[in-house]
Amino acid sequence: MRITGYRTLTTVQEWGRPVGDANGVFTDGVTSVPIVVVETDEGISGVGIGSHVEIERIFPAIDGEDPRAVTALYDRMLRQAFKAGHTGPVFGTIGALDTALWDIKAQAAGEPLWRLLGGRDRRVPAYASGLDIALTDERLVAEYEVYATYGLRAAKLKGGLDIERDLRRLCLVRDVLTEAAHGLRPGLMLDVNEAWTRKQAVRHVGEIERTLDLIWIEEPVRRWDAEGLAVVSRGIRASVATGENLTGLEQFRPLIAAAAVDVVQTSAAWGVTHFLRVSVLAHANDLPVSPIGNTPVGLLHAATSVPNHLVSELQDLNPPVGTTIDLSVEGGCFVLGDSPGLGIRLDEAAIVAAARRPRPLTADGPLVRPERAGRHLLGEPDGGPVLGEPDGGPVLGKPDGGPAATRNEVSPTTAS
Repeated sequence: MRITGYRTLTTVQEWGRPVGDANGVFTDGVTSVPIVVVETDEGISGVGIGSHVEIERIFPAIDGEDPRAVTALYDRMLRQAFKAGHTGPVFGTIGALDTALWDIKAQAAGEPLWRLLGGRDRRVPAYASGLDIALTDERLVAEYEVYATYGLRAAKLKGGLDIERDLRRLCLVRDVLTEAAHGLRPGLMLDVNEAWTRKQAVRHVGEIERTLDLIWIEEPVRRWDAEGLAVVSRGIRASVATGENLTGLEQFRPLIAAAAVDVVQTSAAWGVTHFLRVSVLAHANDLPVSPIGNTPVGLLHAATSVPNHLVSELQDLNPPVGTTIDLSVEGGCFVLGDSPGLGIRLDEAAIVAAARRPRPLTADGPLVRPERAGRHLLGEPDGGPVLGEPDGGPVLGKPDGGPAATRNEVSPTTAS
């Protein structure tokens, strides 16, 4: 079997509500989802959901190769980008190609990837994560009520702009999940997307911890600040979770050496091989791993085979437009199917029909770090970005607010 070519597509995730974090909000609730399809001479194609930036520079490393040599080809792609570097979106392109190769390898073997990688249990524990900073309190409650119907007992909220608002919203979600679980205490996490200084992080988490028990605070300070993350970890009870924006083992080593990370995260955008290698590094240091992303299907398959997987992020309960995935959500877990490979199927006509012009880039985001991030003396007077839609809009799931997650309907990276 030989790799013969690739093609790229871009579809969209239609959230039906504003989504975002401390660095900005997609007010129309539509985010782009890039896709790479790798083709072979035996008619098997693999799908990788992720960047295709500079793919014409990376693809020659695998062109004409046997796609089943996945890990060796991953290293070839890293070497291909050696001079200019492999960080940022280029690392996402390598990750998308890598995921597509794993898809091909498992299809060729006639097995789902989770089985090929040595997984025993197709169930992967999940937590709810709504990218919810722009929602009103009423809408926030409605969204997490839907998550709760799928048995989710842990939730991660977006925050970092107003600590009183963060605390109020965490309490609202706590109450929703507690009621759904008949009084059992839920798990709560807060993601501030690198919005704070070291001292702000310790002060603000300390304020929350006077009322609530947080499992983790995510990206409290800048991703590379090993000393600062360690200061935060020592100063609070909650764990520090970080790593989704780190691109390569070399970026994790200083954080682990400094005891700066308690929960090691990797983004779905960076691919399966990266996740497997980071998981081994974390396991050697007695640390758990947790995948991040809206469509982490490749990492979900891989998570079944690593001993230190903790929990995986579940964002939207609906798939990107034009995609179906052999995956469901039941009892608070992702449940992987038996389709060979990743179980992703594309309706390219639907993807083309959903094509939209690229969102014009602006200086104020979203996904652009605010000019005064980490330099606010007090919280934002209105709690941050424009806050949501009027009450009564559609909630997470189908347009009528009813259940959405059945087999072939679910896809759990957009703003993560």
